[in-house]
Amino acid sequence: MTNDVLEINGVSLPLKRPGGGRTLRAWDAADEQLLEQTFARFSPESGPRVLIVDDQFGALTLGLAPFAPVSFADSYSLTLALATNTPAGESVVAPHSWLAPPEGPFDLVVMRIPRQVDYLTCLLRWVNSVLDSDGTLIAGGMIKHLPDSSAGVFADLVHTREVCPARRKARVIVAAPGDQTLRNWADLWKSYPLPPSNHNVSAMPAVFARDRLDSGTGLLLPLVRREINSLGPGARVLDLACGNGVLGIAVLAEKPDLSVTFSDVSSQAVVSARDNVAEAFPEAEVAFHHSDGIPEDAGRFELVLLNPPFHEGGVVGDHIALRLFRQVARHLAPGGRMLMVGNRHLGYHRSLKRFFSVVCQLDADPRFVVFDAGNQDAGRS
Repeated sequence: MTNDVLEINGVSLPLKRPGGGRTLRAWDAADEQLLEQTFARFSPESGPRVLIVDDQFGALTLGLAPFAPVSFADSYSLTLALATNTPAGESVVAPHSWLAPPEGPFDLVVMRIPRQVDYLTCLLRWVNSVLDSDGTLIAGGMIKHLPDSSAGVFADLVHTREVCPARRKARVIVAAPGDQTLRNWADLWKSYPLPPSNHNVSAMPAVFARDRLDSGTGLLLPLVRREINSLGPGARVLDLACGNGVLGIAVLAEKPDLSVTFSDVSSQAVVSARDNVAEAFPEAEVAFHHSDGIPEDAGRFELVLLNPPFHEGGVVGDHIALRLFRQVARHLAPGGRMLMVGNRHLGYHRSLKRFFSVVCQLDADPRFVVFDAGNQDAGRS
């Protein structure tokens, strides 16, 4: 197998990882074993209805194409990967997301095991509701990325039939559905009050810091509240990588006459932000995008707010932030600005200068730094 061609069931499948560079492969040993186990246990000719959950970059969706599967993923990255990797001449089928989940029943669910235990619990409970009572779950992941308590979660929520031998640091579990679903799970949503307004912000399990205000956002918030006072009614603000929407909600709490757009790669984040805004500011002028950054047709913004993620699966670094900086630079209105907070060790004071002519440090603590960046210094204090 070459570095960018996955060999599965006698088919060579070229795969690229969008935005990942030449050194990051679009599949791993867990994908390979999930594909092998599926073809060993099921035949496309028997016509099972197959659901793929949280495929990463298309290896499962395209590798299992003979089954005509339905694909369902939280991350918009899969949409981009399928657009990149679907063979020429074949239709690109957009995956479902939490904004519009697919309906069961399915005979087979092939699932990547997520890193977060709450999200794993969420997925297994949801799978129990869409998997046929006689159906099969084949779930797998890289062992180093499995939640510490994953074995207990599987034991509580599904009926494990087989734990396949670990190979190349990957593990696959075969199970039958259990009885517990999302309907009777009290922890589907977790929340906290946002000071000083005390608007309650809630979030689903895949959302970062869903039960607390994270320290980086806490450092950024007072500066956001101060800086938006210079914006006139109807000015456009973007909460980029919005998570539960806490930054955009803080903007609306201070100046409800602004137009706020929320965007996140996670569909559970978009659902969470949308519900939070509807609860606190039902009359606000808002928009929501499930997107890997800023959609090209989103227009320009007077202010962009950003607390960029620094990990994607098992890859840690500033590659996501750099992609977002490039997009922000294209979508700032004349005189527009970006306020962002980032981990100190990632050295954003250097990388920001690749995209913005003016970069100012506004605040810092031992872990985080807040920057103001733009391409004009007009209107800066």
